[in-house]
Amino acid sequence: MHPVINYFTGERAESYLFFVLGLLGMGISVYFILVKVSPFWKGFAIPLMLVSVLEIIVGITLIYRSPKDIIRVENYLKNEPSKINTVEIVRMDKVMKNFVIFRYTEIVLILTGLVIYFALSKLAFWKGLGLGLLIQSSIVLTLDYFAERRGFIYLEYLKKIVNE
Repeated sequence: MHPVINYFTGERAESYLFFVLGLLGMGISVYFILVKVSPFWKGFAIPLMLVSVLEIIVGITLIYRSPKDIIRVENYLKNEPSKINTVEIVRMDKVMKNFVIFRYTEIVLILTGLVIYFALSKLAFWKGLGLGLLIQSSIVLTLDYFAERRGFIYLEYLKKIVNE
């Protein structure tokens, strides 16, 4: 498969996963909030709901944007090759820098979740909140790892084209 199509198809596939996980998380969190369950599960529901909203937004955005991106980059390759260097590589450099910010943010959230979970373990609500934050941040970190890896391969391909 062509590297451009491979990159954006992978992005779109992962976006569907983000979207589905977001919907699932939203459904679970609404259940925990509306159904009278223990404070632990109500605490768990808060980060689950917040991150689920982000997953849904990111998922929908990339699902709709990816096919247009394939057309845009293929147009650059065929008709405006200079834009690979001036537009697409610049865009991907920014995306890759954002992944570093996301990674450190997610690690901080994981550690925060661990601290809350253990430091406030006698308080069920906070223990649930800490666990929810830990789990959601770990899931997003894992998905972002694969997205960053895919982005790295794609960016190397683009740089190779420019240097030829």
